[in-house]
Amino acid sequence: MSLNEQQQALCENHNFNFSDLSALFINCTLKPSRESSHTESLMQVAQTIMTQNGVHSEMIRAADLTLPFGVYPDMREHGFDRDDWPALCEKVMQANILVIGTPIWLGEVSSVCRVVIERLYAESGKLNDRNQSIYYGRTGGCIITGNEDGIKHCSMSILYALQHLGYCIPPQADAGWIGEAGPGQSYGDTEEDGSPVGIDNDFTQRNTTFMAWNLMHMARLLKDAGGIPAHGNDRKAWTAGCRFDYANPDYR
Repeated sequence: MSLNEQQQALCENHNFNFSDLSALFINCTLKPSRESSHTESLMQVAQTIMTQNGVHSEMIRAADLTLPFGVYPDMREHGFDRDDWPALCEKVMQANILVIGTPIWLGEVSSVCRVVIERLYAESGKLNDRNQSIYYGRTGGCIITGNEDGIKHCSMSILYALQHLGYCIPPQADAGWIGEAGPGQSYGDTEEDGSPVGIDNDFTQRNTTFMAWNLMHMARLLKDAGGIPAHGNDRKAWTAGCRFDYANPDYR
């Protein structure tokens, strides 16, 4: 994926170091990898920005995997023959940045996207070494595409879920593109003159660029700070009858 002139200049003219960060892009299109995905085309803009800045990144299509619906870490223990979530979850846990992409269907995120969010929720009972949600210290954003209204509505649903689970959401952590209402061309399709649809849309490119950079900046801040301080959000401390020495520096 090539960047425009302004996006490329931003990647080349700075002194930030993101080389120890990693990002996972989960594309929740309904299409398997053998078919092209408009959502992935836009996600690749953000991925390219991060890759050019040294962030190790990976793009995964959830539709290529067997992800049973449910809210347990491994649904093979609850009646399903196969569950690819545990392997995908390992990648989620290794990533400083998570970007979820989805098309809009009937004004909502895709069914695949909802399953991914439910499976993320399945891990939310696990704690890190500070007794916080396992997702603390990570940051998340989203990419939305479609041919109907709903970018902000779908973003609201995804970003609310991520922050509720423990992810930090930086400013302007969503971006999207929708074409003319009704059936028509989607992001990355070809115009009659051969030019790709949406690639030169300044609003979409600006928001996608802002999202990518803000995710990198937030991930950098979180990693350098060692995550979120545990004072006031220690789950094990929130137990009836427990007394903790909150003045103890080891607690912080």
